[in-house]
Amino acid sequence: MDHPIERGGKSYAGAHQIIDMWAPKRIDDLKFVEAALRKSVAAAGATLLHIHLHHFTVNDGVSGVAVLAESHISVHTWPERGFAAFDIFTCGNTDPEAAIAVLTAAFEPERIAVREILRGGAE
Repeated sequence: MDHPIERGGKSYAGAHQIIDMWAPKRIDDLKFVEAALRKSVAAAGATLLHIHLHHFTVNDGVSGVAVLAESHISVHTWPERGFAAFDIFTCGNTDPEAAIAVLTAAFEPERIAVREILRGGAE
């Protein structure tokens, strides 16, 4: 089943958003991270298949993924560095920008950087 996205008149397999957050809040709270991921999936209009998160006891960091029918949203946090990295890779009729807005509102970072990589375009 093919669910491409369109940008600038071209077709791509998907859009990959790379989100870096500095000084985000509550990135050591597993339940809060999971709730924020669930809200971001809903905001994107994506279909959640499964969430798997791991809480590291060494630094209280959280790593994991929300597997979507449209691809995934992943998270890796480093509380000791005050940093969190999210990837949102989606295809089809989804709104990754809405997911980014939910994550930004949830974690309230002092600074955020977002980059988009369009994947699988026709050459």
